[in-house]
Amino acid sequence: MALLDQIDSPLDLKRLREDELDLLCAELRAEIIEVVSKNGGHLASSLGVVELTVALHYVFESPTDPIIWDVGDQAYAHKLLTGRRKRFSSLRMAGGLSGFTKRTESEHDPFGAGHASTSISAALGMAEGRRLKGERGRAVAVIGDGGMTGGMAFEALNHAGILDRDLVVVLNDNGMAISPNVGAMGHWFNRRLTGRGFNLMRRRIKDALTSFPRWGDMTVDWIRRGMESTKVFLTPGILFEGFNFQYVGPVDGHRLDELIPLLRNVRDLDGPVLVHAITVKGKGLECAEQEPRRYHGVAPACLENGHPVRLAPADKPSYTEVFSRALVDLGQKDDRVVAITAAMPDGTGLNAFAECFPNRFYDVGIAEEHAVTFAAGLAAEGYRPVVAIYSTFLQRSYDQLSHDVCLQDLPVIFVLDRAGVVGEDGPTHHGLFDLSYLPNIPNLVLMAPADEQELVDMLYTAVELGAPVALRFPRDKAIGMPLRAQPKKLDLGLGRLLIEPEGKPDLALLSVGTRLSAALDAAKRLQEQEGLQVMVADARFVKPLDKKLILELADRAGRIVTVEENVRRGGFGEAVCGLLQEEGRLVPVSCLAVPDRFIPHGLPEGLLAEFGLDASGIVRAALRLCGRQSLRVEQPA
Repeated sequence: MALLDQIDSPLDLKRLREDELDLLCAELRAEIIEVVSKNGGHLASSLGVVELTVALHYVFESPTDPIIWDVGDQAYAHKLLTGRRKRFSSLRMAGGLSGFTKRTESEHDPFGAGHASTSISAALGMAEGRRLKGERGRAVAVIGDGGMTGGMAFEALNHAGILDRDLVVVLNDNGMAISPNVGAMGHWFNRRLTGRGFNLMRRRIKDALTSFPRWGDMTVDWIRRGMESTKVFLTPGILFEGFNFQYVGPVDGHRLDELIPLLRNVRDLDGPVLVHAITVKGKGLECAEQEPRRYHGVAPACLENGHPVRLAPADKPSYTEVFSRALVDLGQKDDRVVAITAAMPDGTGLNAFAECFPNRFYDVGIAEEHAVTFAAGLAAEGYRPVVAIYSTFLQRSYDQLSHDVCLQDLPVIFVLDRAGVVGEDGPTHHGLFDLSYLPNIPNLVLMAPADEQELVDMLYTAVELGAPVALRFPRDKAIGMPLRAQPKKLDLGLGRLLIEPEGKPDLALLSVGTRLSAALDAAKRLQEQEGLQVMVADARFVKPLDKKLILELADRAGRIVTVEENVRRGGFGEAVCGLLQEEGRLVPVSCLAVPDRFIPHGLPEGLLAEFGLDASGIVRAALRLCGRQSLRVEQPA
């Protein structure tokens, strides 16, 4: 019987002998590889922390000792050890386990995550909350995969050092953050300076000295710093000691015989402690070890029997690929163009620009706030910075967008990848809010291309405009249309009318972004199956709106269906309704958008159909608006 089959909780794990744990780690890796090979997901990041996960659950007592995983993309082994083995095959599938930690999924997920650099803040808050309630338990934050490059992590370290609470921060250093060597000297210090005898002596001295209120605290602090000074100067811990953390490490994050005794000693230390563990991202899978960035997050069917599968070339490029090529072309023609990303050069397509123009490319780490203000500084010097960030991550820099860029009217170009429904990554990654939160900022131009040619033209327009601009596009493939040799500068705030019936239109479909293809399909069905005459327009701009076009649709068609891949509240459709109200055009409007709730993970096409944003959903909305129903309209599954 496999060891993993015997584990339904961390208590079952503790019943295993230590000499059985290496075999358990092998079983965990095999399970992760098998499921992620089928479902897709975060492969290399989870494989790299298997031993660390086992050691943490073997030593600490979850959920009494809450273990908070930064980002959550490292937590697959954690899920398998905390009662979710039987459901693990449903990972990232609709109705199945989340690809990240989720409070409603298990008591062993004390804090949900999906964005980076939040774990230390959350763990400190939970530690303080338990102290205020008089409850036992030591909070543990596991941070890695670049999470320590985010400013929020250092803000939390600073506060934790001031509060001086019992807190353990485990730095999973897999080469994405700092990478000191694991050496005998560090190992010797770990053994000596976290041992029970050393710890008991420190505690007794502290208890004795604190009985003298006037000098006790000062003397305790002086002695503690003196005892740690040698270790600090011979290891990389001087940075963390500056935050009043006791630094322990570096330790080999794949050696259970080192991890378990070290964590047992750390568990008994007073105050904040940082454990520095060196791990190999993708550990146990050769291709993932060799190419950790490529196998960080993978698509379904990427492996077969643990070996990479060569996928057939895509018949159409993705919007990310189109953007990548267009930016390189602009960079060749305009020396003012520089590119910035927040630890996502591959995901945003900026790797090609980085190869061509290394002196004009900047990866600032997981620090979106800094990325935006850094771009503002470049713009103030006459450059045209292009900040490529996923829509969901741009939310982290809202103040910088407003205060540092738009208030000063600086020509920073924000390219929002993964806008709209992203699928299996779920609510932490859906880009469903940018059409609502961006138009509220003065001076900002907001565009959404309907196809790859519009994307190229909008990027060129943004560079030429000399103003703050944001353009958004989804994770999808483009439609496959041939591109012009030269981009075209678009007229600011003007949309385009694509279908204009000869007779009196029955209604108008007004789309923004890549839902235009579904709107065109819906118009064709409405005409052929229902005999309705339909106008179809591509808004192009969310800000400024094309007032003339919208009023023409209202006056001629008398009914409008707006279509957007964004939440309805505060989005494009409501902006259209507001404009019509201001102009006194009281025509019926149906706003098709995502409902006002956080959307779970699932296949993008299924989610879009659920929200009525596919062609069939648009047809149904149009018929309702016209007061008609049809048995010939395809019903949702």
